Amino acid sequence: MKTIQVKDKKFGLSISHKKIEKAVSQIASQINKDMVGKVPLFLVVLNGAFIFASDLLKKMKIDNEISFVKLSSYAGTQTTSVVRELIGLDEVVKDRTVIVVEDIIDTGITMDHIVNTLLKLEAAEVKVASLLFKPDAFEKDFKIDYIGIEIPNDFIVGFGLDYDGFGRNYPDIYKVID
Repeated sequence: MKTIQVKDKKFGLSISHKKIEKAVSQIASQINKDMVGKVPLFLVVLNGAFIFASDLLKKMKIDNEISFVKLSSYAGTQTTSVVRELIGLDEVVKDRTVIVVEDIIDTGITMDHIVNTLLKLEAAEVKVASLLFKPDAFEKDFKIDYIGIEIPNDFIVGFGLDYDGFGRNYPDIYKVID
């Protein structure tokens, strides 16, 4: 098994870049079908989703706009259950279709915060696109419209996901080895 070292932890290969590319293409294809005749605003959640968003948005055949927010609910390898807004939304979302682009949804705390905020700002509809989903960790009750890959509740790095800011640059995804 291919392994990498990130800071004080060792990680083993979990998801190959080839499998990630296939998942991104499937999500893009579905969004292109669902959004015919609409001009969605893609709202990318930084930092983690930037690589997924880049690959996804290059495959969009529909007119769209792109914006970014930066939120955090993690410290090290643990979720804090408190969402901090580091860079806020600067687009008008009233009466618009918004597709939130996220790298991973585990507990759902951050995404629940984003979806509720967008609905309060009177978005016409809010869709959620996540490359990865951890169903065993999910605590909330919102719909995830586009899921690339369901994964176990492991701590992972690579393809935008990090451990204390490190490891985002790997094209594959690796899970922590205990």
